[in-house]
Amino acid sequence: MSGGIENAAFETPSPSLGRQRSCSPADSGARARAPSYPDFEEGPCGWGGYTPEALQLCNNPEGYLAVYSLLATFQGIVVNGLVNISISTIEKRFKLNSSLTGLISASYDISFCMLSLFVSFFGERGHKPRWLAFSAFMLGLGSLVFCLPHFSAGKYHYGAKPEDTCQVPETVSANITCNASTKSLHHKYMYVFILGQLLLGVGGTPLYTLGTAFIDDSVPKHKSSLYIGIAYAMSLLGPAIGYVVGGQLLNVYIDIEIPERQDTTYAKVDQDDPRWLGAWWIGFLACFFAIWLLIIPFSMFPKHLPGTAKVQAEKVSETHDDGSEALVRIKNIGKNFKDFPISFLILLRNPVLMCLIIASSSEALVTTGFATFLPKFIENQFGKMSSFSATLGGLVLVPAAVLGQIISGILVSKCKMDLKSIIKFMISTCAVALLLNTMFLFAKCRNEPFAGVSETYNGTGTLRNLTAPCNANCGCLHSVYYPVCGRDQVQYFSPCFAGCKSYLVDSNMTKIYQNCSCIGKPKRENGSEDFFFEAIPGKCPTQCRFLPLFLTIFFFAVVFTFMAVTPTTVAILRCVPHKQRSFALGVQLVFLRLLGTIPGPILFGVSIDSSCTLWDIDECETKGACWVYDNERVVYLLMGMSAACKIITIIFVVLAVYFYKPPPLNKALSPKHEEVVPAVTT
Repeated sequence: MSGGIENAAFETPSPSLGRQRSCSPADSGARARAPSYPDFEEGPCGWGGYTPEALQLCNNPEGYLAVYSLLATFQGIVVNGLVNISISTIEKRFKLNSSLTGLISASYDISFCMLSLFVSFFGERGHKPRWLAFSAFMLGLGSLVFCLPHFSAGKYHYGAKPEDTCQVPETVSANITCNASTKSLHHKYMYVFILGQLLLGVGGTPLYTLGTAFIDDSVPKHKSSLYIGIAYAMSLLGPAIGYVVGGQLLNVYIDIEIPERQDTTYAKVDQDDPRWLGAWWIGFLACFFAIWLLIIPFSMFPKHLPGTAKVQAEKVSETHDDGSEALVRIKNIGKNFKDFPISFLILLRNPVLMCLIIASSSEALVTTGFATFLPKFIENQFGKMSSFSATLGGLVLVPAAVLGQIISGILVSKCKMDLKSIIKFMISTCAVALLLNTMFLFAKCRNEPFAGVSETYNGTGTLRNLTAPCNANCGCLHSVYYPVCGRDQVQYFSPCFAGCKSYLVDSNMTKIYQNCSCIGKPKRENGSEDFFFEAIPGKCPTQCRFLPLFLTIFFFAVVFTFMAVTPTTVAILRCVPHKQRSFALGVQLVFLRLLGTIPGPILFGVSIDSSCTLWDIDECETKGACWVYDNERVVYLLMGMSAACKIITIIFVVLAVYFYKPPPLNKALSPKHEEVVPAVTT
């Protein structure tokens, strides 16, 4: 009834329908029939009175799923793809340090946490597709705002190219000033980036609460996991697309056309030049237009898809038997804001829900930690370049996560698992992931020789000191990390610290450094000395051959980890009262961020930094990033944290099974409970 006041006294009893069959033994127990709701406003697809016949082809769960998946994909492209890959470029362009860009990154989660509970609470009884149209509007607006600093900051002016070879003292610039109070004029743009992230957080809030609940509303119970699994799998493609597209856009000059400079000191930049900045902003601008186009299809869906009332009437309630279902239905809880505290308290007192939330938060902590630092782990553990490590990590992480989501959705759907069977299925997947996690210990690699870090310069100098007699007069900068591999198969911090005084460019446009005073003298086969000392850019080839083994184990570990994601969402939707499903997802996402996605990268980052053996400390004694890590210590710390989180997850999932009490078949609402509830004025 449009515009009517919900009242339990006027709800018609649910028709007697056949029970759904299940291949799970646990489904043979008695369950209570879910109450039917007469206020499902099913209607045609269109805008007002304009409902063309062609649009009705999309007025079904499949049509909604297609549009929802597109929005989830674009949200992943922007929030988890373009933002992450653009951060380093934004730091350089607007002179922002890592602390400020960290605040920019966290702004999305701050906005999400602040609004998630309220949006999920008020949107539960609202027009969910229109909420998602609002979500598309805010996501598009956030994308637009995030790229505005590029247009208002003016053209990018690159400076002189720094020398990377050893220079005689007279040519070394000693005019290095250190002033902690110096503040970039570009810092004002930080607030624009924060505003963009806040708007993206507002737009993301309805997507994974109301949008997911709408899918569960519209399809039979045994199909819900399949549809949600497909939707979540599509959302995981977003970051992968964002990284690939964003990485390609960084190969385009930031202002599209590279300016010509007359002064030879300011030679024309190319992609290998440290002054190069890519066109980070193009992806955000394109997503702005694409996301706003999705407002149109979301605005045409009715409040409920055709057949929703029939689907709901056939569903069997599996709400945890603590009296909350009857309380919410009889007292009509959730109609207005004054019901917010009691609604929140009902969910907090649901032990099954809270155990599932803590378990999923523990999984989110280790998942986001690994997703953030996997490229760095591969780069340092196996001696690969950062760009290759990021690509390799994405090629393993994303397909494995998508595969895990789809497999679990299919299994839960095909076997028509009841709630207890779903939770037991989660225990098995987490246990397998824990076993695979321990296999990482057999794929660790030792550190390769590094002059001034793990060994001295041919017997001169000291450990943990990049400066030695052979490069003391070169005026090398600690802030310019450009590793080279010497002929002696030892890695050097930069050509300057290797004592290289000149270079030539070969036919492949690769620099070959010559006259390197710090590099050991190789012997020719006839025993004569070769005084043509050389070094080539990049790290020395690693002797470790465990990368294929690591990637294989990691792939299956991610598959089994993400096989628990869709079942967790389905279990949360089933264990709470029908009218609190969106709110329960909102509560889960808040805890997920507060206990998982926000502290996860921080804890993993602190653990990795504790293994650092060479820090970036510039001429002003400012401590920056870590250049070299102790590989074995990193492996033990990360695997220990991962195993601890997996064990916590298993413990709380087991507790969820222990606490769960299915409602018996005879526990339907009796006539004395269906008393008239005073209407709530609005």
